[in-house]
Amino acid sequence: MSAREFNFDGLVGPSHNYAGLSFGNVASFSNVKSASNPKLAALQGLAKMRALASRGFGQALLPPQDRPNFRLLRSIGFTGTDAEVLAKAAKESPVILACAYSASPMWTANAATVSPSADSADGRTHFTAANLNNKLHRAFEHEQSARALRAIFKDEKHFAVHDALPGTPAFGDEGAANHTRLCKDHGSSGVEMFVYGRTEFDASAPAPKKYPARQTLEASQAVARLHGLSAGRTVYIQQNPDVIDQGVFHNDVIAVGNANALFYHEQAFADEAGALDQLRRALAGVDADLSPIRVDTARVPVADAVASYLFNSQLLSKADGKMALVIPQECQEVASVAAYLDGLVAGGSAIDELIHFDLRQSMRNGGGPACLRLRVALTDAEAAAMHQGVVMTEALYHTLVAWVEKHYRDRLDPADLADPQLAIEVHNALEELSRILGLPGLYDF
Repeated sequence: MSAREFNFDGLVGPSHNYAGLSFGNVASFSNVKSASNPKLAALQGLAKMRALASRGFGQALLPPQDRPNFRLLRSIGFTGTDAEVLAKAAKESPVILACAYSASPMWTANAATVSPSADSADGRTHFTAANLNNKLHRAFEHEQSARALRAIFKDEKHFAVHDALPGTPAFGDEGAANHTRLCKDHGSSGVEMFVYGRTEFDASAPAPKKYPARQTLEASQAVARLHGLSAGRTVYIQQNPDVIDQGVFHNDVIAVGNANALFYHEQAFADEAGALDQLRRALAGVDADLSPIRVDTARVPVADAVASYLFNSQLLSKADGKMALVIPQECQEVASVAAYLDGLVAGGSAIDELIHFDLRQSMRNGGGPACLRLRVALTDAEAAAMHQGVVMTEALYHTLVAWVEKHYRDRLDPADLADPQLAIEVHNALEELSRILGLPGLYDF
């Protein structure tokens, strides 16, 4: 059965800010407490969505989450009116206020893990909201993520949306950022690759020493069970602990796959040869051959890959059978990466086109093109069954640009998070957005 891949990009919210909350994410940490530009961030993201949609790629969006998270603030003892809660949090614990205002839901690669109907036992597309329990500022996201996914994919004949796994360290789950699907084509059965950083119940297993491993093997196995995946077409691969300690906090910062191609760094996996062997054997079962594209450390050091977010790119199938690599502008500014990409496109690989975007507002907060999108392969019937109001069109693009221009600030300083007017502005903006997208009741204000 034929299917098309849709990329659901996170629409950047009106309170986009740089709080530097993500230990292990070098870009996020290096820009802590800088002034941000929410309006520019949203417009950069919308420009990317529009450009890809105009090229014929399946493009949709996931709406931003409500901020600040008053449920978090009230659950830990801040009381009174909304303005009083903000004032108390700003005085007593500014870092917790920053957590409540986190901009991280824009990175929808962490919203959920997705398995298309061609892979699941019941023939439905399955979503499991990621618990993101490694970080306080993200640990509450799964509630609204599941709510939004159920609003968009509400037809239970075609879709199943699962709640997040238990919020304990044993089931640390970061969603699609550590999950890749390889296949002959999007409509046929594929191989689902789960990359994990550590094993909870094996103390002897290797693990990073400096930065946390956010995805566990146990979480990956649980998601595969929930989705009804075939054991023979499911592969579990450990991320290289040393590369996590170099700032590669998710697999999608060091590897990206699409169709039968795997674009990855030499140091991505704990056992490179073993990982490739597992994938080749599994893909043989779905009549596909693995096409690995390996980037050697000698050509692109890990530090350069992290600085440029070379692998946090989108690898998209084109109508002519070739692939385009969607990269941030930073890839052209890191000499080793720019030189490598010039050779890659000219060298006859499956990737024959580079598409550049200026996503600096997102990049400064630690997320590139791949972080901004959740991949969902849908048949024609499934695409028709999902909510159409989130599918990017030229008309929707212009409507959303006008909405951003109306509601977003062009500068947000860390001190602004204590301003009760900002919370009111966000609330008003999201109320209007829910009407624009045709999703009444999306937010639990």
